[in-house]
Amino acid sequence: MLRISATKQHIGEHVNKRLVTGLIKHWDFILIDILCLQACYVLSYWINVGMQNPYDVSRYRYQAFVIFVSQIVVILFSNNYHGIVRRSWVDEIASTFTYILETFVIALVYLFAVHWVGAASRLQFGLTSLLFFFIGYGLRQLNKLRLRKQRLARGKKHSLVLVTSHELMEDALRKLESAGSYGDFLVTNVVLMDGAPHGQKEFRGTPVYSLDSAGMDKITHDWVDEVLILQPSNMPFPGDFVRSLMRMGVTVNYSLEGTHFSVNDTRRIGPYAVLTSRIREVSTGQLLIKRVMDIVGGLVGCLATIVVFVVIAPIIKHKSPGPALFVQERVGRNGKPFKMYKFRSMYMDADERKADLQKQNRVDGGLMFKVDNDPRIIDGHKRNKKGKPCGIGHFIRRYSIDEFPQFFNVLHGEMSLVGTRPPTLDEWERYDMEHRVRMSIKPGITGLWQVSGRSKITNFDEVVQLDREYIENWNLALDFKILLKTVVVVIGGRGAL
Repeated sequence: MLRISATKQHIGEHVNKRLVTGLIKHWDFILIDILCLQACYVLSYWINVGMQNPYDVSRYRYQAFVIFVSQIVVILFSNNYHGIVRRSWVDEIASTFTYILETFVIALVYLFAVHWVGAASRLQFGLTSLLFFFIGYGLRQLNKLRLRKQRLARGKKHSLVLVTSHELMEDALRKLESAGSYGDFLVTNVVLMDGAPHGQKEFRGTPVYSLDSAGMDKITHDWVDEVLILQPSNMPFPGDFVRSLMRMGVTVNYSLEGTHFSVNDTRRIGPYAVLTSRIREVSTGQLLIKRVMDIVGGLVGCLATIVVFVVIAPIIKHKSPGPALFVQERVGRNGKPFKMYKFRSMYMDADERKADLQKQNRVDGGLMFKVDNDPRIIDGHKRNKKGKPCGIGHFIRRYSIDEFPQFFNVLHGEMSLVGTRPPTLDEWERYDMEHRVRMSIKPGITGLWQVSGRSKITNFDEVVQLDREYIENWNLALDFKILLKTVVVVIGGRGAL
């Protein structure tokens, strides 16, 4: 009995969590529906009574309020918004009809109970529901079209690797890539559990690999957001492969039941019901708050960057002719490259000279680059009376002034205020699978290892361990703590030298 009660409580908590996150996720649809229903109520009043304001009449104002409350009840206790972006137009018609029917049934039951409904009110309710059915449906479809275009324009599709057999591949790709099947995903690679046929390197433009070192290498170093394992019935479950993916921090979706792997969620990818396992389960509400923090911090940081630019740019250009801003391609979340901005603290030929300095790198394996007395730093030869570096390049790096332009990356959504530092492309290519976990989240301007003595840490495994600790234990309080420590570190001049 105790076990059954605990299970019911767990299910209830899970349902409540899914409900809240779903409402937050689809706030735009909810707002559109609320405003549209009230607009339809006013329009039906104009048709039924005349061109007057119904909210000026107490009777109609009260009815409008009852409709609003009934609509909120439907929003909170129905599942009408679940999967709304992926619905077909036929399903959306049925969903819109159900939505307006439930709303007005609740409103009419209440108004009949308090003897508030007359013939004129029933006529207006009928007109309102009819108008909402057409107008509300149209606005929902237009909003979905807007979201799809927005994602395409911003490159917001997720990279999906399909892991399956040769027999299931063609049908799976057709279903996944069909219109409306799962528009957020782009199938970038196929990994075959039974091995790719001899000589086959792609299928309809999608690269094909075998489930071996070559396939794992592609997943390790390419842009991969999630993996979908479509399990053939005649093949064993690839347990070692899934464990490797989890070590990398890749989100794994698999359509198996009764596995011993941790399951965070159940959902659909196209026509397939899958179990989803992630390194860390974070609610939509938490992500929303983190993004709001990033936007606010990004706006403030961008304003500060403009002020700093006015002061620092002429000095940089005077000491080292060339642009004051340095743009470099870095690897972001799940291996997706992006352009990162910094104030230039090194001479223009810094990248070309990097190879000659690899022997002095304090981090083994070239997984990060740190050298003592880096000669590429602008005015790196200058020393004060105590023998400490005092050139403009060292000043910029000591007080992390070079990081300021990254607030524009934060505002654009490529980075976060707090996260893991993004590697360069050549560093990413040297990563083993356990290193890849660092980039299972958005990279950040600052992070746990940066405030834990970043200049002193030369063992890359320690960096990975600190990053994994941050990812597995992340919460908003931890971000605030890291941001406060960052301020102390920067003011103290313990920058990235």
